[in-house]
Amino acid sequence: MYTKLNIDEWARREHFEFFKKFEEPFFGTVANIDVTHAYANAKEYNFSFYLYYLHKIITTVNEIEAFRYRISNDEVLIYDSIDASPTVMRDDNTFGFSLFTFHPNFKIFQEKAKEEIIRVQNTPGLFTRSFNTDNIIHFSALPWVNFTSLSHARSFTFPDSCPKISVGKITESNRYKTMPVSVNAHHALMDGYHVGQFFELLQQNLNEV
Repeated sequence: MYTKLNIDEWARREHFEFFKKFEEPFFGTVANIDVTHAYANAKEYNFSFYLYYLHKIITTVNEIEAFRYRISNDEVLIYDSIDASPTVMRDDNTFGFSLFTFHPNFKIFQEKAKEEIIRVQNTPGLFTRSFNTDNIIHFSALPWVNFTSLSHARSFTFPDSCPKISVGKITESNRYKTMPVSVNAHHALMDGYHVGQFFELLQQNLNEV
């Protein structure tokens, strides 16, 4: 479900009209996030840390309105809820696109996500399902790389306004664990201020039990 944003009364109307014309309207930011408490919490309750931090990320996305904006035929839709489309790796080192439906309860989210992981791992090909709406974020994990920047393959002819969020390798120093998080967002829909909100709120959510 979604509602339409009244662009005529939007304070960012000029920004929207300006950046939506760009061949590459996405901008990217990387920040190191402290996952010390989140990692300990996941291990204490025997949760998958991958699904635990991914749930925190999707929760944060849903809490910030700008991350729920999508462009459709020159209109801006505000989705009620955002899901995630992570890449799921298989034993042959290929991956397929998946859909993890958001649920505020982590245990319910984790149960459904595990079912989706098994489904994709046993389904050949890149597109293992259809995606009928844009109420998703594109998500990927690179647990082998402690990256400091990240770019994404994009087709400029394909209409796309979904944020792309990626995480990298966890490193430890002085008993603190950190993980790089990359956010690529459509500049017609949000600015650096909103990405800053995301990182601040994500850190708060990760620090919660």
